[in-house]
Amino acid sequence: MSTDNIARSAEARRIIDLVGRGVATSRSELAAALGLAPSTVGLRVQTLLDVGLLREGGAGASRGGRRPRVLRVDDAGGEVLTVEVGGAHARIGRHSLTGSLLAAQSFPIQLSDGPRTVLDVVIEHLRAAGADRPVRAIGVSLPGPVDTSTGSVDQPSRMPGWPGFRVGEHLSAALGVPTFVDNDANLAALGEHRARFGSTRHSITVKAGTAIGSGIVVDGRIHRGATAAAGDISHTRIDSASAVPCSCGNVGCLETVASGAGLVRQLRERGIEVADTEDVLQRARDADPAATSLVRMAGTHLGQVLSGVVNFFNPHAVFLTGSLSASEPFLAAVRSRVYEACHPLVTQTLTIEAAQTGPDAILLGAARLAIDELPVAAS
Repeated sequence: MSTDNIARSAEARRIIDLVGRGVATSRSELAAALGLAPSTVGLRVQTLLDVGLLREGGAGASRGGRRPRVLRVDDAGGEVLTVEVGGAHARIGRHSLTGSLLAAQSFPIQLSDGPRTVLDVVIEHLRAAGADRPVRAIGVSLPGPVDTSTGSVDQPSRMPGWPGFRVGEHLSAALGVPTFVDNDANLAALGEHRARFGSTRHSITVKAGTAIGSGIVVDGRIHRGATAAAGDISHTRIDSASAVPCSCGNVGCLETVASGAGLVRQLRERGIEVADTEDVLQRARDADPAATSLVRMAGTHLGQVLSGVVNFFNPHAVFLTGSLSASEPFLAAVRSRVYEACHPLVTQTLTIEAAQTGPDAILLGAARLAIDELPVAAS
């Protein structure tokens, strides 16, 4: 794609975002918000009208001249479907072209069954979800590193049979719809960021649950890095965990002491039997000293790693999602360590808080990914 076409595509995405969120609903408001010439905005809007992504409604309020035509995202233009693939379940969402989640359903899968078996089930549910309205695109979340150029996972730690399988191509061939794939941490980051900031500002979203992952968003777009590994803080070395082996093959990684799986292991080593992360968190809520101490220490470890990232990247916000983000001791420890270890100028306006999109963050991010990548003719 040429530089001019990339710029036009980015402008079209911004227009859809601004109109969808109600920030700008006329050509003149879009021109002011985007800092573009009215003629340029007119061309981009006309293209979006032609491809059915926008429609014109009634006349808006006059500001001294002719009343402007109100722009809206076209609800009749179809829907976007999303898929969140997990270890033991998958979740499918239906979205309007604004990205809003209309409905969602979960169903059991076993990731270890391999891609063809799992995706056969996913395809069945996608067909049912898209039976009543035209589907414009599909966004897919996978729980491992994703090569977005091929739509396949790359060197995952817990996905036997999946490496190199082109998930996006497989779904597109089966359903006849453009399909876009990324990993769950990136899509959670995109979903939360766009809900909070739209297409501006910078943020880091950390998914802290059974495992740890994070996504980086710059000016409303996912930053993936040279090999799509940007944001992988889970394998940063922690001195106090230097002897603990990690699934990546190294020892002493953050994930071994700050993830839900790491907390389960540490409690079991102390002779306290827990089944999963939720058991650990329930013990912490019940003021169990061992569980509370470990949860706080996990937050401190994560905060220490994040402090280096925050000092370097200087984001507007750090959002925490995943099961551990619901623990106030964990969140407080993260916040305390980041503020303690970072330069005051970096934390001057920094927000550190639990994500507001909750369990829907990944589906919302997958929808935004798909909508952003919808083909828009250059004009």
